[in-house]
Amino acid sequence: MRRSFAVLAGILLTGACALPASAADGGDGGADQGFPIKDPRITESSGLAASRLHPGIYWTHNDSDDGPYLYAVDSRTGKTVARLTLRGIGAPRDVEAVSIGPHDEIYVGDIGDNFGGKWPYVWIYRLPEPKVLKDQTVTAKQYVVKYENGPRDAESLIVHPKTGRVYIIDKKEDGGHLYEGPATLSTSGANVFRPVAAVDLWATDAAFSPDGRQLAVRGYFGGIYYDWNGGRIKRKGSLAVPLQGQGESLSYSADGSRLMYGSEGDGSYVQAKDAPGRPASGSPSADDGAGSFAGDPMGGASLKVGAAVVAAGVAVLLGLRLLRRRR
Repeated sequence: MRRSFAVLAGILLTGACALPASAADGGDGGADQGFPIKDPRITESSGLAASRLHPGIYWTHNDSDDGPYLYAVDSRTGKTVARLTLRGIGAPRDVEAVSIGPHDEIYVGDIGDNFGGKWPYVWIYRLPEPKVLKDQTVTAKQYVVKYENGPRDAESLIVHPKTGRVYIIDKKEDGGHLYEGPATLSTSGANVFRPVAAVDLWATDAAFSPDGRQLAVRGYFGGIYYDWNGGRIKRKGSLAVPLQGQGESLSYSADGSRLMYGSEGDGSYVQAKDAPGRPASGSPSADDGAGSFAGDPMGGASLKVGAAVVAAGVAVLLGLRLLRRRR
């Protein structure tokens, strides 16, 4: 996904300086405790969704230039246990998100727009989650999506776990909107998504809690969680998003106790934090709501480094914006 020069500089600085949680990992992250993505084919993990049908399995995909593929990664080992090839759809353009709806159906959001919101339509793919995990071809349905107020870039697609309604959050530097799709998606004609609420974040991914009561939204350097409130979202607080090289994915664990944060890049690592509103796990690595690094073997040391990196990143962003204004 194309990004502004200022933000790209901040991301590169963060990626170069942040301490990855995998630094002292022995190779087995443990289910929902954070895990490496070991498959060399997965170089741009842009979406993440916890399987309810297969505990400990997370679905992910590449951003672009890969093909119609979904990967099932075992969080206990970091290894891919199945690759699905989607049949019945066109050539994917810019796949940015994956979500699991009711009845164990997987929704894939081909909703990115590298031209900053110029494509007249984007696509959503829906397929049944296989009962057996193995490399296989699965037939998917393809839906055409348009926005009520014109084309836009987006990286967040979420499906409500109870109603099955599909939502998209567009990606804007100064904050975007939550878009609501039709009650039922149709393969005949375009499905028009309309804005229903403001989202105060440059969103790179989002996720519903398994009970559908909370909506978590992440960006590169921060996040917000909302009470769903029947779609009339109410901001509850901030998320302690870990520093990652290019943080673009988010999922609740299947039991709702953890938030799983992923990043693009070769050999990327999915970091786990306690979900907001949940009791702390009691371990030194548990998220205390103040920005601690869950699963970080360096403990407080990485928190100090993280604070320094954030400050440096902010300085880079402000400096580049100031230079841009002087031109």
